[in-house]
Amino acid sequence: MSQRSDRSSAGLRAALVRRKPVDVLLAEGGHGEGGTLRRTLGLSQLTMLSIGATLGSGIFVVLGEAVPVAGPAVVLSFVLAGITALFSALSYAELAGMIPLSGSSYTYAYATLGELVAWVCGWCLVLEYGVSVASVAVGWGQYINELLDLTLGVTIPAALSSPPGDGGIVNLPAIVIVLLAMVLLLAGARESARANAIMVVVKVATLLLFCFIAFSAVEAGNFSPFLPLGLAGMSAGAAKLFFSYIGFDAASTAGEEAKNPQRDLPRAILLSLGIVTLLYCLVALAAVGALNWTGFEGSEAALSHVITTVLGNKLWAALLAAGALVAISSVVLTVLYGQTRILFAMSRDGLVPKALSKVDARTGSPRINTLVVSGFVAVLAAFVPLGNLADATSIGTLFAFGLVNVAVLVLRRSRPEMPRTFRVPLAPVTPVLGVLCCAYMMFSLDVATWLTFAGWMLFGLVLYFAYGMRRSKLARS
Repeated sequence: MSQRSDRSSAGLRAALVRRKPVDVLLAEGGHGEGGTLRRTLGLSQLTMLSIGATLGSGIFVVLGEAVPVAGPAVVLSFVLAGITALFSALSYAELAGMIPLSGSSYTYAYATLGELVAWVCGWCLVLEYGVSVASVAVGWGQYINELLDLTLGVTIPAALSSPPGDGGIVNLPAIVIVLLAMVLLLAGARESARANAIMVVVKVATLLLFCFIAFSAVEAGNFSPFLPLGLAGMSAGAAKLFFSYIGFDAASTAGEEAKNPQRDLPRAILLSLGIVTLLYCLVALAAVGALNWTGFEGSEAALSHVITTVLGNKLWAALLAAGALVAISSVVLTVLYGQTRILFAMSRDGLVPKALSKVDARTGSPRINTLVVSGFVAVLAAFVPLGNLADATSIGTLFAFGLVNVAVLVLRRSRPEMPRTFRVPLAPVTPVLGVLCCAYMMFSLDVATWLTFAGWMLFGLVLYFAYGMRRSKLARS
């Protein structure tokens, strides 16, 4: 009896740590159920994809929540969050060049840390991408109300534009933008990339316009005291704002649809992060310089609030709100794209139903996957408040990013001979710093966020042991 028990325990341990060889992963690239993904994306499109997924979610939505926590030091909060993101971005760049597949950090973990850790990472990515889409969709609803108020003097009733807990019943605008993004994704990756490129140009122009206007109203007194809530406030602000860096890794989810992934993915990841960080710091500096930090409390459409309060000019505020709508639409589109591709990879490995990796022969997109993910995100956006969504997204992202840094360390030891189109500088120091920064920012989040994360992980583990572990392709091979 004990021998049977020992064999059973040994079998379970072997199942949990089984790895998918990099060579096998690369051989499967692009292939799904009944079709293949199409390689149509170049460097500019991949960079735009990452900028589109990143730029907007923090500046247009979460800035109003971070300033009351950090004060004028919110500028440093962006820098701290950006440095944390940079360590992980370097690791993403190395792995994306080595393993250019749709699964992003889920796939990297599968190749290095074993199936259970890969599942946990993939489950974190479901939280990261799915919930962040829902969160910025909520922000889209806030800005459309801002635009309607400034131009027509009307707003959508709170019952139909806010989720329960924020004074409403359902957030209909959030549902609308998710469904519009779904329609674009169903048309195919190339069409989605073209629409995203146009929206990225509009959003960058909008943020530069805001800086031009706000810098003309900057008062030196608004920067004093610079650290009203101390270093703890700055760190807490950085933890909240890390949400705004989610998306730079979106290019890594397009590995099977890139024309030259080994060359272009690392470049797109690092280039997009640099552009986004510069814009974030400029906008934050202009915002807290133009309006005293105490005036941000309760402001949901923060940038329009700054322009309206400081200048009293509704025309500029309306233009800004319109730009924000385009910016947030781009985030919804690109992050929803990333979510579908991660589930595509998990489905191909057998860990989630195979229907999610079925590719439409006409468009080259995972049609059923897109419909399922969009429906889930739309429901989430309609009924869950923004603050809860943003914090839950940050903790899932930080966990996944930490695993990417660990994966670099593991592959440097286990597969040193593999060709790398980009190498993390100063390794192993840089990946270790990436892990430590992610851990530090995770522990800056509140207890409620940790409880939400623990509940999500527990639910994910139940699904893995009940379904994924037995249906895994590695289990059947």
